[in-house]
Amino acid sequence: MRIDIDAFNVLQVLVEEGSFAKASERLHKAQSAVSYQVKKLEQHLGVTLFNRDHYRAELTPEGKVILAEGQRLLQHLANIEHLASRYSQGWEPKLELIIDGALPMEPIMSALKLMSEHNIPTKIQLNMEFLGGVQHRFEREQADLMLVKDYRTGPSYHPKPLPTITSVLVAARLHPLSQRRDISLPELQQHVELTIEDSSPGKRARDEMQFGGDKVFYLSGFIMKKNALLKGLGFGWMPDFLITEELANGELTAIDFVGGNRFSFTPQLVSTSERPLGRAGQLFTELILQEFALYQQQQTGLSGAGLG
Repeated sequence: MRIDIDAFNVLQVLVEEGSFAKASERLHKAQSAVSYQVKKLEQHLGVTLFNRDHYRAELTPEGKVILAEGQRLLQHLANIEHLASRYSQGWEPKLELIIDGALPMEPIMSALKLMSEHNIPTKIQLNMEFLGGVQHRFEREQADLMLVKDYRTGPSYHPKPLPTITSVLVAARLHPLSQRRDISLPELQQHVELTIEDSSPGKRARDEMQFGGDKVFYLSGFIMKKNALLKGLGFGWMPDFLITEELANGELTAIDFVGGNRFSFTPQLVSTSERPLGRAGQLFTELILQEFALYQQQQTGLSGAGLG
């Protein structure tokens, strides 16, 4: 015999009303039906829930504990019904995002904040990878969206371009490369190059932006790379949004490399038709495009102000 879940609601009303007669009126049930429902629950649990020696319907100590647990159960059921209702409206249970650590986090966090203000039922998981590791994890975990610097395209992929990001080839102020002009590739290769480790498993292909020297230090993220650059450990590419202050105050200097010290790329927000986006994925797509556009406007404004 299973417990009648509705019986816990009857217990709650009995306690609030103080008598079987008033409880039956509120529940629109016959008093005998209410009494039978409580008695059946007591028999099933083997516990006396109400003290019937008093004028008011009062719970026994055991009844108070069981009612408290029953209330939690009713709340859990209400939560399940609420979630089911939201899911039936097209909200997916989970949204998984894989992002490249070379992208600015500010617009991503702004989009997630706006998502939270919609009070949606979808659980959001955000994971960071680098280079080929972004697509590898996107495919391995069958994630919903990836924000990626570069990827191997395919017929099922649906990319949306994000604003262009510029990287600068830099070294610390006192690094030898910061003191020289018209630096050739062989000269550059004599120094330690700092680069980000590809987070995909297996044998890594060399990043196309590496310079091919023998002295290469692989680091696990841009914060570590930035610290290494500031220490004068080597030279390397950095997204300009991460070193705006250091370039302005001269702690880092753009290297005068003959092949150029800046390159730009257009990151992509990618989904796949194999895993169609639900309402949360569609909403995040709209918000991330909006927030990246605002971020680009702010950065352009700051650059203009700096030039002025």
